[in-house]
Amino acid sequence: MLDTVAPGPDIDVLMNDIGRKAKAAARPLSFASTEAKNRALNAMADAILANKAHILDENAKDLKDIEGTEMLASFVDRLTLNDKRVAEMADGIRAIAALTDPVGEVIAAWDRPNGLKIERVRTPLGVIGVIFESRPNVTADAGALCLKAGNAVILRCGSDSRRSSQAIHACLVEGLKAAGLPEHAIQLVPVTDRAAVGAMLRGLDGAIDVIVPRGGKSLVARVQIEARVPVFAHLEGLCHIYVDASADIEMAKKIIVNAKMRRTGICGAAETLLVDGAAIGTHLTPLLEVLTEAGCEIRASATVLKVAPGMKPATEEDWSTEYLDAIISVAVVDGISGAIAHIQTYSSNHTEAVIAEDPDVVARFFTEVDSAILLHNASTQFADGGEFGMGAEIGIATGKMHARGPVGVEQLTSFKYRVHGAGQTRP
Repeated sequence: MLDTVAPGPDIDVLMNDIGRKAKAAARPLSFASTEAKNRALNAMADAILANKAHILDENAKDLKDIEGTEMLASFVDRLTLNDKRVAEMADGIRAIAALTDPVGEVIAAWDRPNGLKIERVRTPLGVIGVIFESRPNVTADAGALCLKAGNAVILRCGSDSRRSSQAIHACLVEGLKAAGLPEHAIQLVPVTDRAAVGAMLRGLDGAIDVIVPRGGKSLVARVQIEARVPVFAHLEGLCHIYVDASADIEMAKKIIVNAKMRRTGICGAAETLLVDGAAIGTHLTPLLEVLTEAGCEIRASATVLKVAPGMKPATEEDWSTEYLDAIISVAVVDGISGAIAHIQTYSSNHTEAVIAEDPDVVARFFTEVDSAILLHNASTQFADGGEFGMGAEIGIATGKMHARGPVGVEQLTSFKYRVHGAGQTRP
């Protein structure tokens, strides 16, 4: 939810000043010690827990502002904070602090015949702009991840999470100050004007190195179209699960309900279920029943309707719809070949899963499906940086350049080459 306000010189002046401060903070951050960064992160986690009551009070005000609107339940869920989620934010920051510092890591090293010793070494990206909607926890996740990777970050939340994000941001600044790091290393844009987004997409006069959008399809599409700097993002999470005839049916039932219904509004929620035609008599009906019992609406293909005529017929649009709700489209396919063909046609290249015991089926799925995250016998809801052991993620990228899949601390770095010589000159 982004307010629409015409661009004006005041916004441009404000945003360019934020950019200058971020760029100035990025330099000392790039060589800040691991100890200083970790001290800041742990102080941030302490501050979030100490200020939990205030954070929840501000979140309650944000939630009250959207009462009576036609917001999806999934949107409200993403906006909502509670004791558990605040504790998880603090735990996530501590997990990031516990990660190995990527800055300065030697990725590769080799010697040349002329005696030169060459090293490829991780370095921070610089200044990262994060534009997000309805997810106040992104304030903590993005701020902490960028700091650990030695980057300054400019956070721009939507009006829906403004109060919650401000309360969390204050805790992050408290942590920076406690560790003696520049407080402008993590800035939150103080206005919700749409013009501020435009200014960030233009790069703030060269200050921003990368943009990461977290929000609905319209926001991400705008960022991808208008940004003049690189973007780490995914447009949609059209996630598929293929159930092979070799699948253990009890395992399949448990995984599919979790993948669809655990949290319907996240990008890793399954949106399409594909069932092997050879398993119609053994797997299809139990899977339909367990989804229905869990409260999920099913959009059924023509073949599925022959088995379960009471289901709602799927349209062509259903196969390319990210529901973000308790709805799933179900089709029968001609084995692994049919599943791969369907995924290649409709997938957004985010996350796909195969449930199978046949190793040849799994091998083909992993080799031929070209999505950022592939799972075998596991829920698509594991498509998350925290679940990957990254502490948290700043987002999931489906592009093929630089970062792909969960974007954690390593993906928030670039690299440089260090070449050691002993007087060599080039002939």
